[in-house]
Amino acid sequence: MGRRRRGPRWWLTRGKKLEDLTSGSYDNVLNAEQLQKLLYLLESTEDPIITERALVTVGNSAAFSTNQAIIRELGGIPVVANKINSPNHSIKEKALNALNNLSVNVENQIKIKTFISQVCEDVLSGPLDSAVQLAGLRLLTNMMVTDEHQHMLSGYIADLFRVLLTGNGTTKVQVLKLLVNLSENPAMTEGLLSAQVGSPFLSLVDGCVAQEILLRVLTLFQNINNCLRAGGRPAGQPPFPNGSLFSLLYGEECVQKMQALVYHHDVDVREKAVTITSKF
Repeated sequence: MGRRRRGPRWWLTRGKKLEDLTSGSYDNVLNAEQLQKLLYLLESTEDPIITERALVTVGNSAAFSTNQAIIRELGGIPVVANKINSPNHSIKEKALNALNNLSVNVENQIKIKTFISQVCEDVLSGPLDSAVQLAGLRLLTNMMVTDEHQHMLSGYIADLFRVLLTGNGTTKVQVLKLLVNLSENPAMTEGLLSAQVGSPFLSLVDGCVAQEILLRVLTLFQNINNCLRAGGRPAGQPPFPNGSLFSLLYGEECVQKMQALVYHHDVDVREKAVTITSKF
């Protein structure tokens, strides 16, 4: 016999009022019963304000490892994930933030991966530098910490580089965090190097670029170098077309820029530049 659906205010008849659970004033860790009530509310309400508050509460609760498992066991992941379909950008953002916290749990990732393609579409087609785009990028970055699901991004690499080049500083950093995760996996190396990127990418390999961006660009390059060499393929051998990331990273202009970074004022940048130039 399936779960009996109750009226939208059934939680008021016992225990903690759900309005209190979503008010932001309830600081204790929610227990399983309270989380179940919260998920039921999220599933049943059509009020955008209540939906948003419930998503924030679920996301805050998911910061605790115990609750990450409880929410999964209560069937809460698809309930939250369905809210990324909302045309309301604030609701979409809060749903992505909640999924991001839930994705820290490896078992949760198995369920969340079902929605990766949709998250990618939202990230790539949504407003540039928006809260939704950043929330989606953070979720993808968490999901790609290990190589388990990285292949699911193979078809989106060139578009991620487009967002990298057109986004503001905050967006650039978040895209680079994601690309750096992918670059640690040898199985993703060819896809990264074959991506059509365009010469504006080289503007990021420059001493005047913000350190948090420059260091990640150098780490990306360093990881790709390491993966190529670990696979027994010297950097000069793979046949990649003009305009690809490979043709830029190993072209003469990038080599000159990298050699200039050997004298950069920041020691971390210098060390990475020295390591990279020693392998040209």
